[in-house]
Amino acid sequence: MKLTRKVVAGLKPAGKTVTYYDETVKGFGFRMTAAGASSWILEYRPGAGGRGVSKKRLKLGSPATMSPEQAREEAQRTLARVTLGEDPASARSEERGSLSVSALVEAYMRDHVAAKRKPKTVTEYQMVIDRYIKPALGSMRASLVAPADVARMQAGVIKGKRRNGNTGKTIANRSLAVLSAAFGWGQDMGLVPDGHNPTRRVERFKESKKERFLTVAEMSALGEALIEAETTGIPYDIDASKPHARNAAKPENRKTVFGPHAVAAIRLLLLTGARKREILDLRWQDVDFQRGLLFLGDSKTGPKTIILSEAAVEVLRQIPPIGKFVIAGASAGAEDEKPRADLNAPWRAVLKRAGLEKVRLHDLRHSFASIGVGDSLGLPIVGRLLGHTQAATTARYSHLDTDPLKRAADAIGDRITTALGKK
Repeated sequence: MKLTRKVVAGLKPAGKTVTYYDETVKGFGFRMTAAGASSWILEYRPGAGGRGVSKKRLKLGSPATMSPEQAREEAQRTLARVTLGEDPASARSEERGSLSVSALVEAYMRDHVAAKRKPKTVTEYQMVIDRYIKPALGSMRASLVAPADVARMQAGVIKGKRRNGNTGKTIANRSLAVLSAAFGWGQDMGLVPDGHNPTRRVERFKESKKERFLTVAEMSALGEALIEAETTGIPYDIDASKPHARNAAKPENRKTVFGPHAVAAIRLLLLTGARKREILDLRWQDVDFQRGLLFLGDSKTGPKTIILSEAAVEVLRQIPPIGKFVIAGASAGAEDEKPRADLNAPWRAVLKRAGLEKVRLHDLRHSFASIGVGDSLGLPIVGRLLGHTQAATTARYSHLDTDPLKRAADAIGDRITTALGKK
């Protein structure tokens, strides 16, 4: 048959492994197992060819990463090499037998992750590879890595993190995920043997989600600290033992005033439920004051529209425009203007002044969600406001606010108390 996108998309598992051959390129085909796993393959006879030479099968790639047209072109190039006397299947067998884990993950990063993932993801993956995967497994042949080797790497991550006062479960799971993805991609590319992924039999750690949300009282304290930060300033302490302490300002003058942009950023994070980079990377051209919308060309989940409350619109109206970014950074107004890098200094100061502990900027997003869910707005509505693509992502916020349960308990208690005649 003519192997096209439409034809391939319509093929279903047949209860056994079946190969569908292309009518235009001899030996080129589409192979599907009984379980539904599929790949592009090429069968050929090396050397002089002829019936006296055994056929060899070469896996060209996966339909997930290679279109029919690309696979057909690769098959034609490979057949041309066979005509010149090469044996690609044998060469690949030798290559994947000697390929190291370092070479595998480097190829995965270069040919797949760098091209298809966001820069932040590339940086995170590379960190995991350099710090944990390569030191533990880098020199090993990828085809010989066993689950026990992966478990040893996992244990090493945990041991190292414990020395730093961290359980290490999250980064250990991240290391396994990156390594698993590299092996999966390596199978699709024919760099490691089919079915060889030593991470599959290594159990992941159960992670405890760090979810913190602000109560109404905490929001009030935060609000007061924000007003102080942008007006009179937040007091700071000095270390009297330091050599230059005698030259410090008088106690009544030891205050830091944070600009309107940093304070507005914190307010917007709480009022919109947006992620930190979505606010810090926000440009004035993305703001639609008339309709109360933010149009984000790129976010963690792709293009996104944020619906603004009147309170959020008012915060935006109060921000003095300096440069193209709403939250002006150090290079605001310059030709090569960059967005503000972070909010670490103002956030630490505001938290301390508000008397709050262990609250991350991302917890403002949790707080936005918990209020919406707690006021019975419904998970689908809250999920759309947050920009979630899956309902399950929003569902984890439903337990963050206990107010609805408290109101229900009070209502039941009042009815029982009335029935008992004590009210």
